[in-house]
Amino acid sequence: MNKFYLGGFLIAFTCIYAQNTSGDGLISENDSLVKHTELEEVLFEDKRGDKPSNSLRINTPVLELPQNIQIISKETIKSQQSFDMLEGIQRNVSGVQRVEHWDNYAQIMMRGSQITAFRNGFNVAMPWGPLSEDMSMVEKVEFVKGPAGFMLANGEPSGFYNVVTKKPTGKEKGEVAMTMGSFETYRSTLDLDGKLSKNGKLLYRLNMMGQLKGSHRKYEYNNRYSIVPVLKYLIDDKSSVTLEYTHQVSQMNVIGSNYIFSKKKFDNIPVDFTTAEPNLAPTNILDRSVIGIFEHKLNLNWKLTAQLGYFNYNQVGQSLWPTGFVGTSDSYMQRGISIWDALGINKSGQVFVNGQVKTGKLTHKILAGLDAGTKDYYADWNQGAALGDTTFNIYNPIYGTVAAANIPTWDRSKSIRERGVRYYNSYSSIYVQDEIGFFENKLRLTLAGRITENKNINPYSGTSTDKKFTPRVGLSYSITPTTSTYAVYDQAFVPNYGFDYTGKSFAPVTGNNLEWGIKRDWFNNKWNTALSVYQITKNNVLTTDLDHPNPTTGQFTFMRQTGQQKASGVEFDLKGELFKNFDVVVNYAYTDTKVTKDSDEKLVGTPTAGATKHIHNTWVTYRLKNGIGASLGYQYQKGRSSWYLTSDPDRSLPDYFRLDGGLSYQSKKLDVNLNVNNILNEYLFSGGPYYGIWYWQAEAKRNFRLSIAYKF
Repeated sequence: MNKFYLGGFLIAFTCIYAQNTSGDGLISENDSLVKHTELEEVLFEDKRGDKPSNSLRINTPVLELPQNIQIISKETIKSQQSFDMLEGIQRNVSGVQRVEHWDNYAQIMMRGSQITAFRNGFNVAMPWGPLSEDMSMVEKVEFVKGPAGFMLANGEPSGFYNVVTKKPTGKEKGEVAMTMGSFETYRSTLDLDGKLSKNGKLLYRLNMMGQLKGSHRKYEYNNRYSIVPVLKYLIDDKSSVTLEYTHQVSQMNVIGSNYIFSKKKFDNIPVDFTTAEPNLAPTNILDRSVIGIFEHKLNLNWKLTAQLGYFNYNQVGQSLWPTGFVGTSDSYMQRGISIWDALGINKSGQVFVNGQVKTGKLTHKILAGLDAGTKDYYADWNQGAALGDTTFNIYNPIYGTVAAANIPTWDRSKSIRERGVRYYNSYSSIYVQDEIGFFENKLRLTLAGRITENKNINPYSGTSTDKKFTPRVGLSYSITPTTSTYAVYDQAFVPNYGFDYTGKSFAPVTGNNLEWGIKRDWFNNKWNTALSVYQITKNNVLTTDLDHPNPTTGQFTFMRQTGQQKASGVEFDLKGELFKNFDVVVNYAYTDTKVTKDSDEKLVGTPTAGATKHIHNTWVTYRLKNGIGASLGYQYQKGRSSWYLTSDPDRSLPDYFRLDGGLSYQSKKLDVNLNVNNILNEYLFSGGPYYGIWYWQAEAKRNFRLSIAYKF
């Protein structure tokens, strides 16, 4: 790979330049943005959560970036009592919504399409997975809007979210919390932080969680535990090594039983409906990862970071899906059951340098590096059978009639690698970015480029290789020290996994984004606002193939490429302490997204799958001096399109309004938090057309969670 030799030479040359160039070419200590020692960085805590993590690879403050980045802090997550990425995290960022889920991984939509999942700067997205991160181990969640290839490898043109896990701070502290709630939910967490050596060089962080969680649906549960130890060794005041291990285990009901099916359109069946039986075997998921990070300050102005990641996702279970209704009946449905085992192995490596130099009166913030990785995913859903008989009535379901002897067993005599369908992807890339500062850094021009080579392999059409250069041009100007405006043009290049029903591989997604925005910090950064306007074009987009169900299971496991989609919109975010003791999160997004090219001409001009035209969210908290607080917030969506592309206007979704609130008490040592969700007890759902019928997922009606946390 010639570009790797070139990239290695570039990084080596940059490091040598940083160490040996005379002081005339470097930024002085007074001008430097990198003033703290490694130990001081460890001890720093970002109370508001507005500081980007190191895994985003940038040294520029969010206010000055030519990009819209929204950060959700652990305090916000805690106040809303979200357990994982499947629950409510998206309400805190404009235009973000969660759609279909299998209760193991989240599908998050933004700017008209599903965005890519990252963890600590690594692309962890798989065709179905990985297991969503439990919030007990999360420090913050960063939503980066628009393409960001200059930051991280392969990401959607619409953006990505980066889950940042908790790291050692160097302070001796801890917290234990217990939660109970509706549907027999019980949960405990432990967070320990401190030093393992007297000299303070060896630091640790340990987060543990155990959960028993029921559901508003019969026979549905998600029992989990996680253990996440992190060690950080401060070699000296310039270098450190961090090693993090994540161990997540989930035992849940048979996958797919959280769907409702009907011939009579939406919301005509109670929210507690399920297609499951009480004696079905659970689905077991083991999600493990190891991340190693080496950081070294070459001098005052340059820093080298190298990190490796290994992610292993192992699922052993089964899924439920109907084979159809019986004859002309709209009540009797034949349920189907199939195996669903999966193995996903993700290996990633990254090395990059951040630095700054001066040329005359211009400043340069330079980022350069290499990314490489492989994703190997095996899925077995190719064994299926009928569950029960044709007397299952969706309007009067009777459970417990399927004898254990009549529940099929699956042949697992061969390993998942032998019997599973394989999705393989490897990528490698080199990137360089220069942020040039003019007029004492009031005006900043960003020039960046990435060369990416991508390879896909499948057993039907063999190997396909694609290579592309994606440029980026950004301009940011500080109108005042607290107000900036920006414009950016960038491109994206993302692999498409898998193959269609004929075995043909998919071409990668290509896209571009044109965006303008303005940001402002108010009243000494107590609260801030961001307004952005954008237009995104995506080519080679995948959607579910509703014309070719899997012949074995009847499920729609095949995808097809639709051609081109365009999205444009306006987004506004406000968050922070608006008045004393009054914290707010308010956001609004208008999204206009349509299919502009498709092999099916009837779909041209229709809204893209899962997109919503208007999304408006609020969450406000007022706290008295004695620590007692009250919170209230709503989520409102209007103009929702269904999960699948359709030209039928009758298949659109009704408006969505959910009201949540809570009471809390905070002291130096004790936190008590009571949340009530769906206060108005509304029937809330999302879904779409499905092979001539309707299907959807209904949310729980009014429910509560009560948590008590003690800090020590």
